[in-house]
Amino acid sequence: MKKFKIQRVSGLALTVMLLITLVILGLFFFGGEASMDQRVVSDPSLSQPLYTDAILYWNYILFVLGVVAIVIGVVYQFGSMFADSPKTALKSLVGIIALVLVLVITWAAGSAETLVIPGYEGTENVPFWLKLTDMFLYTIYIEVGAMILLMLGFGIMKKIK
Repeated sequence: MKKFKIQRVSGLALTVMLLITLVILGLFFFGGEASMDQRVVSDPSLSQPLYTDAILYWNYILFVLGVVAIVIGVVYQFGSMFADSPKTALKSLVGIIALVLVLVITWAAGSAETLVIPGYEGTENVPFWLKLTDMFLYTIYIEVGAMILLMLGFGIMKKIK
């Protein structure tokens, strides 16, 4: 019964998030253009949808919700495993430790060189944000590469067995 309730709640949450996403995407694609005084880009030949901010903020919200859900899940799983078998629980932290290690390495590999962006007058073109962006991009590249290698490896192992 408990599993059914959890599935209902998570299914409802997913449906609500999907509907909100579809509404925001509809506004973004069909909501018109921002007026000239609202535009971030000064070039009038470039398109800027009116609801660009809405889609960006919705992405931020989804990102934060995802991170919170992952952290809660990891802590809950670690706590329940630790009660049964501390050694197994500590082994489950290997993935998190590996991710932190990859983040540290990719931060160090990131460039702090200021970018030349015509027409940009913002405050984010500084070494911290540039290194942070590089860190996230390099981490995504590494994770996608690892995912492809794991899919190939498990696929080959399945065919061999």
